[in-house]
Amino acid sequence: MSERNGGDIIGEELRKQGVGHLFTLCGGHISPILTGCEKHGIRVIDVRDEVTAVFAADAVSRMTGIPGIAAVTAGPGVTNTMTAVKNAQMAQSPLIVFGGATATILKGRGSLQDIDQMSLMTPITKWCTRVTTLSGLAPTVQRAFEVATSGVPGPVFIEVPVDVLYPEEIVKEWYLAESGVEQMSGITGKALELYLKGHLARQFHAPHVSFDFSTPEPKLPFRTDAATLMERTVEALANAERPVLIVGSQAVVNKTAAEAYDLADAVNALGVPTFLGGSARGLLGRFSDIQFRHKRSAALKKADVVIVAGFPFDFRLGYGRKFNAHATVISANLSATDLRKNHKPDIGFESHPGDMLLDLAQKSRGPQARWDEWFVELRGRETARDVEIEKQGDAHSGELVSPVAFFNRMEELMSDDAVLVVDGGDFVATGAYVLRPRGPLRWLDPGVFGTLGVGGGFTVGAQLVYPSSQVWLLYGDGSSGYSLAEFDTYCRHGLAPIAVIGNDASWGQIARDQVKVLGTALGTELLRTAYHTVAEGYGGEGLLLTDAADTDKVLKRAIKLSASGRPVCINVHLAASDFREGSMSM
Repeated sequence: MSERNGGDIIGEELRKQGVGHLFTLCGGHISPILTGCEKHGIRVIDVRDEVTAVFAADAVSRMTGIPGIAAVTAGPGVTNTMTAVKNAQMAQSPLIVFGGATATILKGRGSLQDIDQMSLMTPITKWCTRVTTLSGLAPTVQRAFEVATSGVPGPVFIEVPVDVLYPEEIVKEWYLAESGVEQMSGITGKALELYLKGHLARQFHAPHVSFDFSTPEPKLPFRTDAATLMERTVEALANAERPVLIVGSQAVVNKTAAEAYDLADAVNALGVPTFLGGSARGLLGRFSDIQFRHKRSAALKKADVVIVAGFPFDFRLGYGRKFNAHATVISANLSATDLRKNHKPDIGFESHPGDMLLDLAQKSRGPQARWDEWFVELRGRETARDVEIEKQGDAHSGELVSPVAFFNRMEELMSDDAVLVVDGGDFVATGAYVLRPRGPLRWLDPGVFGTLGVGGGFTVGAQLVYPSSQVWLLYGDGSSGYSLAEFDTYCRHGLAPIAVIGNDASWGQIARDQVKVLGTALGTELLRTAYHTVAEGYGGEGLLLTDAADTDKVLKRAIKLSASGRPVCINVHLAASDFREGSMSM
């Protein structure tokens, strides 16, 4: 197709925006987008499920600061993405999804896979739009990047009908063939021919008309001058006896790796005891004198100044009820709603929380000597909890593998540049207590939606962003069922992650409390399935671990295979564990 077409225009515009990858599952409605991207040097990664394509785009967005891009075919192709799009909306990840659609002239007439996609996607996106002319494609893509990344970031959906993507001559042939106009005679045939030619002319030659899509920003009732807010924050921190800083995902949204390291330097300069959550995990590296991983609630109950950067007052912070009643609470959030939901901060910045911390680090007086006693108290609790976890791992004896003991060894054997992707419940959450992310933008979890099934897509995206790094995917045996087929994708595209499946033959996080409360394991029981063999069937390498004594041998074997370019699945048969008893979230 030498003639310029809609797919070519999309590819050109994406390349201008710095996009390196397009994630997709092929479909006739969207084929020109794939070829257009390839023409402009964008690598096309085809996966085994449309939801994976969007999860992969989300991962790239979080790790590069550039919105990830997915293209899916019409109808079920679009509906298959909805969980991933909603997950991105709740995680405030900027990404763009192109959805194929029936020809403009056939809309609503019962053509293949023709549904009202706009009504489905509008509630779960930041902007949902439809392009019906060739001239509208480039400005719509440009606007999509602005919308996705500005204000509170989020996903954008662009519906692109098939007849806007293919070359004009091919579309003309389709129109004439499908309409039967060539077999018509008389005034009816002539009228239909004129209508079709006019429709084509508008599609391919009409100039684009710009619209102003801006909406007024809501103003907070307690908002004051930003400089005054910063002065009050600097003063509060300087006078604090027991300060705490909580950094969430939004602090690193739209940030490149270099910018994330700048943010880490700022947090270190502040010298405040710090807890990290979401995509901010790993911001301070594997070890840090100011970072704490355990007993956050206990710290908040005694803190006199709490800075919450990019973390809403939701269930993870006890809906804002976990703070010392006399503490000065300072919060920064891009969302005016999230900034005051459940708890009104004493000082509220409606701004990028990462940028607020950079500014605060420049203006603050640095660590205060009187905080030493507070650090000693926090470190005492941290050390006690680490020792307790270590003992729980050592205490296991007998058959199968203790999840705590397994993660203790994995923590020591992971490389210093490792990336961690987590997708699951009990096993994965146990790993989160033990494993230490190695650096900024090297931890991927679903976010506040708690979505299962992110693993395959997040891993594809992570391995493409960090092609020379170890990428570890932590699966529960339940969650692995959502995306284990992406081993096929890893093999076809030369990706070599290490997937670890914690196999307890159960949806363990639910079963533990369900059995205790309701007296039945109904719906939570699985089998000790040979997941490693399934991975081998897709072309990967499979390893089975059933004896704790073999843990180091299996992990080292997996690392060696991955380094040679082979994706690996370790099927770890787990012993029963009460490490996270009472942890079912609702």
